[in-house]
Amino acid sequence: MTLALEDRLAVTELIAVHGHLVDAGELDRAVEVFTTDVVYDLSDFGQGEVTGLAALKDTALASGAGNPVAHHVTNVVVEEVSEGRVRARSKGLGVMADGSCGSVTYEDVVVRVDAGWRISHRTVRARRVPLNGLGQD
Repeated sequence: MTLALEDRLAVTELIAVHGHLVDAGELDRAVEVFTTDVVYDLSDFGQGEVTGLAALKDTALASGAGNPVAHHVTNVVVEEVSEGRVRARSKGLGVMADGSCGSVTYEDVVVRVDAGWRISHRTVRARRVPLNGLGQD
């Protein structure tokens, strides 16, 4: 089985849309990106797993000014797992209000639902050291 080019483009755009919606504060539109029962794993940031759209919105609002003012996503790689299910990895850059910047890796499970492709599970991994620590003393 080979994932159609149209599906690859749809998944890549889905991942990009997330940043636009969050940066615009359009949290009620998260249903356009995530399944209603999404698991959003923020364990790398000490927040554990957040389950469901309402909890995801509450978490974002509770973070308030601690949220980035800009989410940028790049380097999207899509791998088909089975019919209607893919794994996607991408790099994210978050720009904070003070101009500082951080980097993450998004690890997504994306599923096809009636409305199209949606992220059902996202793990956000912070990038804190070069080469993932390789060669560090």
